[in-house]
Amino acid sequence: MYGIKKTKSLTEEKIIEQAKKYNIPLANNYVLDTSFYHFLASLKDTSLAIAKNNHAQPLQVLYYDKLKNWQMVSYHANCYTGGFPNLKWNRNGVFNSFIPEQQAPLDDLLTVKKHLEYVRSLTGVQPFNTINYDYIVIVYWSKFMGRQSKRLIKLVQDNAKLAIDKKVKVIYVNNDNFSIIWVNNQAN
Repeated sequence: MYGIKKTKSLTEEKIIEQAKKYNIPLANNYVLDTSFYHFLASLKDTSLAIAKNNHAQPLQVLYYDKLKNWQMVSYHANCYTGGFPNLKWNRNGVFNSFIPEQQAPLDDLLTVKKHLEYVRSLTGVQPFNTINYDYIVIVYWSKFMGRQSKRLIKLVQDNAKLAIDKKVKVIYVNNDNFSIIWVNNQAN
């Protein structure tokens, strides 16, 4: 009903092909390195359990603010959206302004610098310098989440247009391969 498919490993070519279908600009196309699994798995402190679970979700949007020393200032994860048959990302109009209102609980697990350590650019993507931007927005998407990914990407793109006087860099991070490892290791 949600349009969720079975998780499958994706080559870079398949990720690029799917990204085109979701209107993701090639210049902003990234993949979550599977080493991110080891980072999350290393977090043994039970007080981090909720943050750890949130950062493993297949669909997420994280807003980082330069003026806040690149700390996360708005966080959205699929497990907090609700809705059927489509996730309601804009419930209560949270995406009607830039920066969107809070949805998932903020944490300090990942500064933008730490987060970008686990993000690899795809072929043809030029590196960027965070200093050139006021905000960095990281969107996690996956092929296996189907139309839910597509709807989230469109919402974030529309929301970024509201930041008229700010420089915003939106990067799109495919996490299909990470999700396979996460799901398989959680079952064990």
